[in-house]
Amino acid sequence: MSEVIVIGGGIAGICAALELLDAGRDVLLLDRDMPDNFGGLAKESFGGIFLVGTPEQRFAGIRDTPALALADWHAFGELDASDRWPCAWAEAYVHRCLDDVGGWLRGRGVRFVPVPHWVERGQFQPGNSFPRFHIVWGTGEELASRLVDQLRSHPRSSRLEIRFAHRVEGLVTSDGVVTGCRGIGEDDGRPFEFAAGAVIVAAGGFNGDIERVRQHWHRDWSSPPPVILNGSHRYADGLLHDAVSAAGGRLTHLDAMWNYAAGVRHPRPRKPGHGLSLVPPRSALWLDWRGRRIGPMPLVTGFDTRDLVARVCAQERQYSWQLLNRRIALKELAVSGAEFNPSVRDKKALAFLRDLLFGNRWLYDEMTANCKDFVVGRDLAELADRMNALQGDDSVSVEALREAAGSYDAQIDRGPRFHNDEQLRRIASVRRWKGDRLRTCKFQKILDPRAGPLIAIREFIISRKSLGGIQTDLQCRVLDHAGQPVGGLYAAGEAAGFGGGGMHGLRALEGSFLGGCILSGRIAGQASASTT
Repeated sequence: MSEVIVIGGGIAGICAALELLDAGRDVLLLDRDMPDNFGGLAKESFGGIFLVGTPEQRFAGIRDTPALALADWHAFGELDASDRWPCAWAEAYVHRCLDDVGGWLRGRGVRFVPVPHWVERGQFQPGNSFPRFHIVWGTGEELASRLVDQLRSHPRSSRLEIRFAHRVEGLVTSDGVVTGCRGIGEDDGRPFEFAAGAVIVAAGGFNGDIERVRQHWHRDWSSPPPVILNGSHRYADGLLHDAVSAAGGRLTHLDAMWNYAAGVRHPRPRKPGHGLSLVPPRSALWLDWRGRRIGPMPLVTGFDTRDLVARVCAQERQYSWQLLNRRIALKELAVSGAEFNPSVRDKKALAFLRDLLFGNRWLYDEMTANCKDFVVGRDLAELADRMNALQGDDSVSVEALREAAGSYDAQIDRGPRFHNDEQLRRIASVRRWKGDRLRTCKFQKILDPRAGPLIAIREFIISRKSLGGIQTDLQCRVLDHAGQPVGGLYAAGEAAGFGGGGMHGLRALEGSFLGGCILSGRIAGQASASTT
């Protein structure tokens, strides 16, 4: 019998296990995946972490504070002040992230790209007042690998047992107290049952189950689209949410999800509906299913991700196109995650600088050659034909493309003093921050003959993260419907809505996902160690 069972081998579970070993506890870590995937979805991520008051910010002349970050968090997430535990976790995170997330990682050898990114600036609700998205040098792969290595080499590693390919399906209880878990082998189908003094659920969210995503689709987003790509973990299916609910735990805010509007099909899919989340080029025109520019407020990334999803889902057909050219793609096209950012993932500084200064030719070639949602044309007529061939109908009108691109280019020709287009105003604004200036074109026309060929990208909604989940207090203890702790049961990471069952509210200030997993995982490990 172990003292504590940790269910889930993602970042939250690994951080919990590290804290438990530090406290001298016997730990059994159960993961449904194979050893090569130890680290979970974080291993595939870009590795951005929301931090406040960092050396990187101070070097850039930014004087950030937890008070300002908390005000931004509440405004952007539209948190209900009476929603006790999400509000408590939001406050705890902004006050603790500098030392207990960033400082803790730095002490374990993790380093960050010198210039933080400025994302989720806010549109109709205020967002990040300052750049706070700190990218791990080496991406999420470096983060996960470093923490896994430290777990395996821990001085008390003899007190840790890791079992992969173990699918936990239920919790074992006695007199209302959780005393273990049960399930079956993922590869051999053999049943198992383990006992422990405490159980930590760190098994992720449910956004890998597209039917559950549809079931909990938020009313603000109209009806679920016919096509929703899967950008979550293949085992993020909510099975442990069901188990916690059956044991008396409360699930909250399940309709609060962090999905993206610019999903494309993975060139080499590893699971059904496997999608990639693009970072949409700001200088591209975002078009509806007919090729008309979505408006009157144009869609531009980096301000309000949730609104982008709502705007696309409000269209008659709930997918979209982006219209751009090769010059824009080389400068601005990006894909979220470690896999498509090899220069950062492999810590090749010169290659990273080359891509920033001269364009990411590798990514351009990879996506235009191998992603079926990218089409290329010499002119608008050829592009429209290829867009329609891809979709299998005649929805896109070349006249609509010409109107969208021609009107936008005419605005650029007027010169910056007379720009009266909101997208151009936003481009001017984001280019004032040095972290965006190198990655954003300076008023690039779409139909510039020197910038071709033309490119259209078909984009679908892509499921990503669960902002709601298992309700917990500030010790990560799972709470029942009366607000009382369920004995022996803890939850951390995405399973717990990254803290409290939904610390972000409706919107997330990017980077607080990985950061929330680290902080809540550490707290769950410390709290369970103190009671076993």
